[in-house]
Amino acid sequence: MLQLMVLYPHPADEQQFETAYTKHLALFHEKTGIPVTEKPYTLTKFLPGPMGSSPFYRMFSMPFESAEALQAALSSAGMQEVAADANLISTGGTPVILVGTEG
Repeated sequence: MLQLMVLYPHPADEQQFETAYTKHLALFHEKTGIPVTEKPYTLTKFLPGPMGSSPFYRMFSMPFESAEALQAALSSAGMQEVAADANLISTGGTPVILVGTEG
């Protein structure tokens, strides 16, 4: 199982980002065909920890069964549109995209 993680840097305006992020998630659901009532992903909002604040504000994480399934999703026209939108709403810098495995 692979995890796709998208890390968003701290935005210039948190309230504006949250509004745009809600619309971004709606676009994600629309382009992937995943009903809005289903959430196969995890959303994390980072808080300051013992070492201070995180360099990231939010994280989107979604599992994929295989590298092929991940590649197929990322190369689809719909996900290309979602990725472009992620860059537009990320006013604190370019989102960082990571892929990892559990365990």
